[in-house]
Amino acid sequence: MIRWILFFLVYALLDWYSFQAFKSITKQRYVYRLYWVLSALVLGNFVYQLLLNPSHLKVLTHAKSYAFGFLLVVIVPKLILLVVLGFEDLLRFPQGVYRYFTKDKQEFGYFPERRAFISKLAIGMAAIPFAGLLYGMFKGKYDFRVLKYTMNFEDLPEAFDGYRITQISDIHSGSFDNREKIEYAIDLINEQQSDTILFTGDMVNNLAEEMIPWKDTFGRLKAKDGKFSILGNHDYGDYVEWDSEAEKEKNLNELKAIQKEIGFDLILNDSRYLEKDGQRIALIGVENWGRGHFKKAGDLKQAVSRIDANDFKILMSHDPSHWEDQVIHDDYHYHLTLSGHTHGMQFGIEIPGWVKWSPIKWRYKYWAGIYKEMGQYINVNRGFGFLGFPGRVGIWPEITVIELKKGSETA
Repeated sequence: MIRWILFFLVYALLDWYSFQAFKSITKQRYVYRLYWVLSALVLGNFVYQLLLNPSHLKVLTHAKSYAFGFLLVVIVPKLILLVVLGFEDLLRFPQGVYRYFTKDKQEFGYFPERRAFISKLAIGMAAIPFAGLLYGMFKGKYDFRVLKYTMNFEDLPEAFDGYRITQISDIHSGSFDNREKIEYAIDLINEQQSDTILFTGDMVNNLAEEMIPWKDTFGRLKAKDGKFSILGNHDYGDYVEWDSEAEKEKNLNELKAIQKEIGFDLILNDSRYLEKDGQRIALIGVENWGRGHFKKAGDLKQAVSRIDANDFKILMSHDPSHWEDQVIHDDYHYHLTLSGHTHGMQFGIEIPGWVKWSPIKWRYKYWAGIYKEMGQYINVNRGFGFLGFPGRVGIWPEITVIELKKGSETA
């Protein structure tokens, strides 16, 4: 309760301070009313969905996601207003004190005019994230990108020279609200005509039933050497208040059955061999293993118990912190690990060859794209779906296509 009281106080102070910018540039009463009505509606909807809505209290619904999304849409611009106006006020304060004691009205110019100019500048700056977040909610979350990589390995079996892998991750089917866009993405995956499709976890937000409306859609995925999958942290149902452990286990078993119906070979701390022209590479899948409070069901030793140390190995592990903490230090050499989990925070700035930034980098060292450590590689997929904030800004939904080539290793 204390946290909610603090939240309301901070929201009110932020609202009041931001309102000063509008007061500085206009005297139109309808603008004032529009400001307060919009702010009250967003806050009221957020409170209702999280505290008062009696339905689906245990799960993240579309309504709750959008309530959170619209809250961000209004809060982030107000934070920018706070920073800009606050900085200007810090500069004005000593000047105001000087004017008060010296009675000099002209020394530092006419303050209301300067305040109006700064307010216009601040509102212009705040309009950028306002528009960006709205775009991310209604367009960006389905702006699928196909990212293609060619990776060279000296010890790749010759039969697999040119072998193509499509990786998808973090479907989060419970968040989808546009069937046409998802159908388009499935077609886009099939157009890659990869030899195999690998899914690296988080098929649902919490409940197996979230995937039921999408079984036929994802069942259309095709790859001549099959489709393989692992579990992510959300697939276990750990973020739902279950009435019993038996109910939670039933949900997980239902999700496993759904994956089988779709055509995925779910690998749980185990391995498979992909064979071609008498040669083979090992495909290893571990259950979720994450640093900190995340589930640590992954057992790397068990997963590789039936493969040879000299096999060419591709590991599927949902959380990239597993690769950093355990995989690269293991006795076995894992040529390529495929992960997801981070979503790139669904927010950031990426200009290939110039900028690659997201706040998630402060949590995860390896958060998007390909990295190399100790002669081993990882690709961290930015995710197919979205969770929490119902959108993406700058970090777009990703379909990864990796072509394996025999030759000098990729730098």
